[in-house]
Amino acid sequence: MKTLSFLMLTIFLLACQSKSTIVKEKFTVKKGTNIAHWLSQSRSRGAERATFFTKADVESIAAMGFDHIRLPIDEEQMWNEKGERYDDAFQLMTDCIDWCIEKNLRVIVDLHILRSHHFNAEVKPLWTDPAEQEKFYNLWRDLSKAMINYPNSMVAYELMNEAVADDPEQWNNLVANAVQAIRKTEPERTIVIGSNKWQQVQTFDELKIPTGDKNILLSFHFYEPFLLTHWIAGWTNLKGYTGPVHYPDTSLHQAEFDTLPQEMKPLVENWVGKSFNKTWILEQWQKPIQKSKELGLPLYCGEFGVITGPPQEDMLRWYQDMIDLFEENGIGYANWNYKSGSFGLIDEKGENRNKLIDIVSGK
Repeated sequence: MKTLSFLMLTIFLLACQSKSTIVKEKFTVKKGTNIAHWLSQSRSRGAERATFFTKADVESIAAMGFDHIRLPIDEEQMWNEKGERYDDAFQLMTDCIDWCIEKNLRVIVDLHILRSHHFNAEVKPLWTDPAEQEKFYNLWRDLSKAMINYPNSMVAYELMNEAVADDPEQWNNLVANAVQAIRKTEPERTIVIGSNKWQQVQTFDELKIPTGDKNILLSFHFYEPFLLTHWIAGWTNLKGYTGPVHYPDTSLHQAEFDTLPQEMKPLVENWVGKSFNKTWILEQWQKPIQKSKELGLPLYCGEFGVITGPPQEDMLRWYQDMIDLFEENGIGYANWNYKSGSFGLIDEKGENRNKLIDIVSGK
């Protein structure tokens, strides 16, 4: 009887120790993908939304070799204008997290677009209206209530996608207050924070992080050279350009430019003769790399990718250089995106882009 009791006690203690280890383990990510146009930037609702991304997709992502997803969510998808939850959307979010944890995939929940802030909007009340700022903090208080019981090792919070404030101090102040709101109930949750102006690398030296907080993951986005990554993209000033583009080295030769139709030339005249390669990319990353070293915090690239359309071999060479640099510099990453739109690892027909998947997943 004593032997049985001792055995049961030992099993109980080991279980407690294992649970404690899981909870206290640091949140770390190496390679992942964004789940775009599901709970963010989508008009789909009901069954159409529910079936767009399912447990089978999570299993597929795990099978590809990724260790996490970045999950963008929009305010207008998750809450009504009074700040009341849409229960069906919250259920989809928590179901997704549960599926990911089952497959040992970590999740970064990214508050992508606010009613008071879209990264490309001309007017952004978030920066001028204290009531909108308090609403932003309350959204995170509510999200925290929904996710507080998930292990810190498995779920992280990204405060906001691609902040665009006229003054970087506006973003720094919002960061400080939002972090403080979360820290009152979750002192050890990893919080993902990027720099002002679309999380671009050039503004990283202006970013300020709450002093002494080591549960922070610094995040930048990278879509350069833009002529390659957004070739003919309809929402950019390249939407009318259908001419050549190259990577690496000279993106557009003078002789090629000279033969373009006259209406295209103003769109790309600033790209003529410019060269881009792996060395150039690393030079662009120096501000976030230095900020990471200065603060002793890990670094992450939450978005990068090339739109479908440019020459495939040039596109794949860019992706390979990016992945090589992430690995060489210890930077975690998530490509934009898993499926949907024209950046996906899975195309619009639902077919895997296997060469791209192999590169991005590091196989």
